[in-house]
Amino acid sequence: MAWVQISLYAREEDAETYSDCLTASGAVAVTFEDAEDKPLFEPLPGTTPLWHKTRVIGLYDADVNVSSIKKFIKKQLGNEALQQLEVNTLAEKNWTRAWMDQFQPMRFGQKLMICPTHIPIPDPNAINIILDPGMAFGTGTHPTTRLCLEWLDQHPPENLVVIDYGCGSGILGIAALKLGASFIYAIDHDPQALESTKSNAKQNGYDELKIKTVLPNEFQPAEKVDLILANILANPLLELAPLFTELLRAGGTLVLSGILENQTNSIIERYQDAFSEFNVVKIDGWSLIYAIKTMS
Repeated sequence: MAWVQISLYAREEDAETYSDCLTASGAVAVTFEDAEDKPLFEPLPGTTPLWHKTRVIGLYDADVNVSSIKKFIKKQLGNEALQQLEVNTLAEKNWTRAWMDQFQPMRFGQKLMICPTHIPIPDPNAINIILDPGMAFGTGTHPTTRLCLEWLDQHPPENLVVIDYGCGSGILGIAALKLGASFIYAIDHDPQALESTKSNAKQNGYDELKIKTVLPNEFQPAEKVDLILANILANPLLELAPLFTELLRAGGTLVLSGILENQTNSIIERYQDAFSEFNVVKIDGWSLIYAIKTMS
């Protein structure tokens, strides 16, 4: 099987945003590479340094619609990102398997663990989510997903009806179920993400009686929900404010992630008319915002 490689060139401060965009567009894996042949010296503990100019590389299935991905990149990142975009075809290699072999169990908070299928569960007493890295965004490795999982671990959604908006792999919805949620609406514009969510939910013992996958334009909930989780990019979060306000009951909780620290204030300003008690949690330059809906 051949693969398609799409590369973007980013300034150091934009590299993570470009990476998130490629991941959200369906990349199987995203890597960074020096674009100017400049060395990186020993980093400080806890830091992830990037080059001044970084090549951000996304790996896709051979039959991917490159034109659609370019349109998605343009919408999310603007014309500048397309100016040096490169598309290459790679020879056959099991890139997904190679990546998976590096994927190890991860703990989030006190109770949650993400465990790949090829490794025995290290802590049977933990709340274990069985999940392999795959075609859809969300395996716990990115700071934005980590923020959401740690928030769920600290705020178990017991008996709540939850929307996982931009569900990707379904990791947040499945974690919510493991922590006591009564029902999950898993929503994503990408059919591959919905299939991944179904497969991962089944692997963890959940079927359509507990988690319903649906495209955004087909979503019609029977009633307002208790909790919305949205780990996507800042621009969609700004656009979705009216919808999230409509879908969430008064007193319900909104959790937003996928936000760079310098985008935090603009997100809060967008939601402040209908929400209060804003809280911000930050990791590695990324923010999670959670708030309570005040409007009826």
